[in-house]
Amino acid sequence: MIDGICAPAFQPMADALATQLSRPTPASAGGASVCVYHRGRPVVDIWGGTRDPSGNLWQEDTLALSFSTTKGVLATLVHRLVEQGFLEYEDPVARHWPEFAQAGKQGITVRQLLSHRAGLHAIRAVIQDAEQMLDWPAMTQALAAAESRPDRRGRTSYHAITYGWLVGEFIRRITKGSVNDALQTELAIPLGLDGAFIGAPAEVRHRTATLLPPPPPHSDSFLGRGTFSAATLALRSVWRLLGMNPSEFTSAMLPPGGADIFFSSKVLDVEIPAANGVFSARSLARLYAMLAGGGVLEGKRFLSAATMERATEVQSRGRDTVIGWPMRWRLGYHGVGTLRGMLPSAFGHFGYGGSGAWADPERNLSFAMTVNRVAGSPINDARILRLGALALQCAERA
Repeated sequence: MIDGICAPAFQPMADALATQLSRPTPASAGGASVCVYHRGRPVVDIWGGTRDPSGNLWQEDTLALSFSTTKGVLATLVHRLVEQGFLEYEDPVARHWPEFAQAGKQGITVRQLLSHRAGLHAIRAVIQDAEQMLDWPAMTQALAAAESRPDRRGRTSYHAITYGWLVGEFIRRITKGSVNDALQTELAIPLGLDGAFIGAPAEVRHRTATLLPPPPPHSDSFLGRGTFSAATLALRSVWRLLGMNPSEFTSAMLPPGGADIFFSSKVLDVEIPAANGVFSARSLARLYAMLAGGGVLEGKRFLSAATMERATEVQSRGRDTVIGWPMRWRLGYHGVGTLRGMLPSAFGHFGYGGSGAWADPERNLSFAMTVNRVAGSPINDARILRLGALALQCAERA
């Protein structure tokens, strides 16, 4: 059963979500929410399924751990700070975080961090165990002392996990508070977001869905301590054919010992701003509606046209050394595709497990989906690709 609202022209999206959640397979267990804004107003705000293993229903205000979807929100926070004059994209990171200048990194800029060119993507070169990710001072000290190893050919390297501490630490230095505090002050409160957090503060823990592991045969693979899933093994074969190095993926995406920690409640107690954002689809779609509207939502400007242009300019068109294909990185966002192909003007960020959000300024359209059942490959999922394609189709009809 699907609850919520759906404009008549977008009814196929509600039907598709109902189908996804009703399929009699382990991958369909759990719940999801989907929200779409078109021309600055919500046209889809739906949810269904279950939020935990006990079968409690997904509610209107349910939040979900959304993995790398967090990076797009974090980048938008940086753009708000740029808008207000607290920093510039060409600033050396060390201007705001002096310790970062160690090991010859004094020249690395905010732009390079946001566009995955800092050469600090290998989480395995920084820590010995995933539990260390729960210790903010230890992570930032280790990254400040680390040596940058950028790609010799100038290609981007997706900072899958390290990105959060790298970007988050200079946000903390500038705002004098936590990353989540800055998120609430600069985005969540001004935009009226009903659920957008880094980690899950105690007051919203009851709203947060339980993360459900991938169904067999992948349940002990990518996020566990065994071998990579079949999807990842297939990707490794493709990378070899393309002349890419599969070890780059492993070193950036998989902490030592695996990432079982993300299925522990401990991960909700801390800030891991590359991976532990807790969101409602409604909040993500509203945030991206502002971006789809050129920095304006409901007549109020949050980002100037100049900031939007700089934030969304494509920084790279070649293959990313970690992901293995062109990501068309902007400043904190990647290019966006659906089952209808790539969208030339769209940008956003997907997360492992099936969540994601994006904006398409050409259509003044934003889309967001959150789930609690992990499925798909480490970098995308068919559920969001199908619903994203339907959002485009419905918007064109509308």
